Amino acid sequence: MRCCGPGETASVRRPPGYVGDGLQAAPHRPRYTKSVHTESDASLQTELEREVARRRTFAIISHPDAGKTTLTEKLLLYAGAIELAGAVRGRKARKHATSDWMALEQERGISITAAALEFELEGRRMALLDTPGHKDFSEDTYRALIAADSVVMVIDAANGVEGQTRKLFEVCRRHRLPILTFVNKFDRPARDPLELLDDIESTLGISAAPVNWPVGNAEHFRGVYDLQRQHLLLYEREMQGQYRAPVDVSDLDDPQARELIGENTYVHFRESLDVIRVAGTTFDIDAYRAGTQTPVFFGSAMTNFGLEPFLRTLVELAPHPHARPSDTGIVEPTDERFTGFVFKIQANMDPRHRDRVAFVRVCSGKFTKDMAVSNSRAGKLIRATRAYRFFGRDRETITEAYAGDIIGLVNPGQFAIGDTVHTGAALKFLDIPRFPPEHFGRLRLQDQRYKQFDDGLRQLEEEGLMQVFYVESGRREPIVGVVGALQFDVIKSRLATEYGVEIVVDPSTFTAARWVADPAKPLPLLGGATTAAVDRQQRRVLLFANEWEVQYFEKQNPTFGLLAESPVA
Repeated sequence: MRCCGPGETASVRRPPGYVGDGLQAAPHRPRYTKSVHTESDASLQTELEREVARRRTFAIISHPDAGKTTLTEKLLLYAGAIELAGAVRGRKARKHATSDWMALEQERGISITAAALEFELEGRRMALLDTPGHKDFSEDTYRALIAADSVVMVIDAANGVEGQTRKLFEVCRRHRLPILTFVNKFDRPARDPLELLDDIESTLGISAAPVNWPVGNAEHFRGVYDLQRQHLLLYEREMQGQYRAPVDVSDLDDPQARELIGENTYVHFRESLDVIRVAGTTFDIDAYRAGTQTPVFFGSAMTNFGLEPFLRTLVELAPHPHARPSDTGIVEPTDERFTGFVFKIQANMDPRHRDRVAFVRVCSGKFTKDMAVSNSRAGKLIRATRAYRFFGRDRETITEAYAGDIIGLVNPGQFAIGDTVHTGAALKFLDIPRFPPEHFGRLRLQDQRYKQFDDGLRQLEEEGLMQVFYVESGRREPIVGVVGALQFDVIKSRLATEYGVEIVVDPSTFTAARWVADPAKPLPLLGGATTAAVDRQQRRVLLFANEWEVQYFEKQNPTFGLLAESPVA
């Protein structure tokens, strides 16, 4: 890795000297199903194997302000995908993050909706699902993790593991996603690295294996020590946020190292390094890919300290697309038939065309433009004439895609979240769960544009932004349930900017929704503030004021089943 030196600018498209030789480990390959092929079939299989092997589909998770956006943009900068990382510019001149395309995101400087970014890096086809780090993220965040094959977890060196990281980590654990950890902001006052490793293990219940080790922190942060290669990468600060290339010192006892690091920092570094060598967890690629161990890197995304070994490992060791279960058995990524599932629907990404795009994670085979695909839910053929690859809001027409790619299909009402698209014999991937809403509000229309209001609500709900309920008696204004309270502002903003509708959101006393497991059962007597409602599919729902009411209802009615997640339509 090479950082900018005196007289250079940050617009270098690729860091000279950056190499992708990776940590030494055997490449991970899936179990391929062998069968008899014709010559053309064999050629296709070879092509599929090659393309699958070079793809990496991953998401980044973090707590707010841990540095996710900075890390994302540095990754894109090193890949040559952007000219200048916005975070390295002055605050007044700073551009919006590439992945933050929504007007409200740019206004508030936060990520609200998951975005897809695809680019080439060191011969690998990288697909980054940039998930919101804001505390009020939506279901969109959870679904993006389901579409990924691995995860990068960013942790603030001063704060350790924080609340939103824990919530997102649990989703990763359930889906056994491999996780690479980057402990960020070591150029600022930070906790002791041994303490941070213990925090990761005790808070998240995952083994933490350091891959490099920080040399100092804050104004004394000098670089990182590569534990496997056993050499130092030292950095020297320059004015205006520019940094020299690292000085490679092969021997820890080299007097030059002591001089560059400083005696006190050097002594403390050597003491902690001796501890981690004796008592630390050794990196194991199999444990990492099984989701039981996370390799840990230390550094600073803002200053580029420690990014080179981290990015090298991401490129080399993050797993390529894996097999996925379906109702007809396991689907290997090199299966010749094209398959994929819809994990996100986004309306009005291009306001000029007011289109709706279904984001499809390709799971197997080769997608080609104009191919006829089946929608397992609708049971009919759809010709994919308009297919795109995305870079935030920007899109380009594609002619082919392989397992691991994220493609956008223009969606004239033909796709819904969770749909399986495929060629060949019918199959269906496992249902994508709807996560229970935690915040509720009643929407009041401020004008007479009822049709636009209804259209907007229906389309935003189809995106998975919210869940809509109507009480069975009394007022008929819709009650919406969301995962994070910020989504109320998103709903209000998008209804105004995309559908020309002004609304007011009245806070609701409800905090939990439960679906009735057996719609044929008569409702028992409801007490307290519990209210009967229906969702858009006319499924019966009970809205509760708090968890105590839920538990009291279940205790009083032990044979009356309730579901925390909405049943499949």
